[in-house]
Amino acid sequence: MKLLTYQHGGQEAVGVMDQSGEKIIPISAAGLKYASMNDLIQNITKSELSSLKNAVSAVFSCSISYSDTVKVAPIPEPRQDVICLGYNYVEHIKESSTYKNKAIEIPEFAIYFSKRVNRAVPDSGEILFNSKVDEKVDYESELAVIIGKDAKNVPADKASEYIFGYTIINDVSARTIQNRHKQFYFGKSMDGFTPMGPWIVTADEFSFPLKLSVSSYVNGELRQDSNTEHMLFSIPKVIEELSSGITLKAGTIISTGTPAGVGVGFTPPRFLKPGDMVECVIEGIGRLRNTVVGG
Repeated sequence: MKLLTYQHGGQEAVGVMDQSGEKIIPISAAGLKYASMNDLIQNITKSELSSLKNAVSAVFSCSISYSDTVKVAPIPEPRQDVICLGYNYVEHIKESSTYKNKAIEIPEFAIYFSKRVNRAVPDSGEILFNSKVDEKVDYESELAVIIGKDAKNVPADKASEYIFGYTIINDVSARTIQNRHKQFYFGKSMDGFTPMGPWIVTADEFSFPLKLSVSSYVNGELRQDSNTEHMLFSIPKVIEELSSGITLKAGTIISTGTPAGVGVGFTPPRFLKPGDMVECVIEGIGRLRNTVVGG
C-alpha cells in the first residue's frame, strides 16, 4: 500500500494510491481523520490499516487524479531529525577514502549522525544550490525506514514488527562543508537538501530481510547501482542497537546509507550543478526525481 501526502484545493492531506496508480483516495473515504502522516503513523490501529488496504481496490467518487495534485513529501515535516548511517556500504567507503586520500578503514560499529529537516523536498521538487555556501554538492540515494510504534530494547529478530514502511531519501550533501567541519550534520542539513518520497510503501509489501536494488541517475546516466543486501549493518541490527539506548518514537526516520557511485567517487569528482536532474530509484518503492536549482 502506498501512502502519500498531497495538496489539493490549497489543502494538505493524506491519501492512499489506488491500484491504477493514477488516483488518490483520501483517507477520509475510509473513515479516517488523521491530519498528517505523522499523526496517522503514531495513532493508526490495525483495523484502520485494514480499512485503508480495502480502500485501495474499491471505487470512490471522491478519489482525486494524482496529476491534479501538488506533490508533497510523505512526511513533509519530520518530528525529529532523521537518523542516518554513514559508510554502510563497503564500496562507498572505498570511494570516499580515495577522495579524501586516506587509507580504507571498514568500521567495526555503525556510524550514526542526524540530518535536520525543516521541510522535506517532494518528488519533482527542487534541490537548492548556493555556490556561495558550497560548490561541491553531491547526491546519495538511500532507503529510509519509518518506525511504526515506539521501539525500546527491540531484539533484531523482532525488528520487523516495529517498521511501518519505507520510502526513498536523497541525502544531498555539501562536501566542502562536510570535510571542513569534520562531521556530517551541517553539510547535510541545508534547506532543500532532503528530497523524500514519492510515498511510503507499507512494510507488508516486502519480504524481510530486504533485498532491494538501490540506484541513482543524473541526467539519465546511471551512477549508483547496488542492493540493500550489501549493507554492512543490517536494518534489524540497527534497530536493535539504537533502541537499546534510545526510544525510537513512532514516525522516526532512519536513512540507511548510500552505495558507491556518488559524485566524489569519480575522478575527477562529478558534483551536481544547476539544471541537473537527479533520480533515486529503489525497487518496490519507485522513483524520486529532483532538479537542482540556484547558482
